[in-house]
Formats: sequence, C-alpha cells, structure tokens
Amino acid sequence: MRYEKFGDTWLVRLDLGEEISESLKIFCGREGIRLAQVNGLGAANRAAIGVFVPEKRVYSREELDEFMEIISLTGNVTWVDDQPFVHLHAALADQRHGIHCGHVLEMYVGATCELFVSAMPGQVTRVRDESLGINLMHF
Repeated sequence: MRYEKFGDTWLVRLDLGEEISESLKIFCGREGIRLAQVNGLGAANRAAIGVFVPEKRVYSREELDEFMEIISLTGNVTWVDDQPFVHLHAALADQRHGIHCGHVLEMYVGATCELFVSAMPGQVTRVRDESLGINLMHF
C-alpha cells in the first residue's frame, strides 16, 4: 500500500494480493481518519460480494475467483467499537463481460487498486439496529 495526501483527499494505491477493506482499515487507523468517502477502480482476482436478505438478516454470498476489472468501487468509512468500519459496494466485470455487483464482503487486488479517500472533519459511529440486523450510522 502506498498513499499520499492532496488537500483533504488521499490517493491510495493497493498492490497485488492486498485485501481492500482490511487495507483501508489499516490506512484509516494509521492516519486517524474518522469519516471518509471512498471511490476507486482497478482489478481484483478474488472477491466475495453479497446482497442483504432482510428476512434472514444476512448477506447472500457470491464467490468470485478470477481476474476481474473493478468498474466501480464506492463506499464510506465510519467507526464501530473504536475501530474503522469500511462499507463498500462494487461492480466487477468478468472475462466474459458479465457484471457482478453488490456489497463487498472481501476483495483481493488482482493488479492494482486506485482509491480516492476524501476525509471529512468529525466522526460518525455505527450502532447495531437489531430490528434490521445491520449497523446504522449514528450522528
């Protein structure tokens, strides 16, 4: 992972094999980022994405194990239990030009991943909403 700050925005480059969410957690903890918007693109060689199933209060899970273009990666950084919480959604294109999209459960860089992390002043935490089964922003 390499990164540099430009104004209030960080340009973060992740390299082959790095897990995107975990790398962002490490980066935000290291740099004291408490609230941010994340946008990026690049390539992945392995991912698990899902869609929330409200009736079961879990995410469906699609395992992808091939080289894919990250067409779009978007999300935010907040905090849960004094730790960075990275919430990402992605659209991925496979080798047959099929599209896979949803909530990022895990995603590993296939060549590079270029991220813009726009930090904002303040902090937003997430609190578990048991009726929904998810962590909601609390501010």
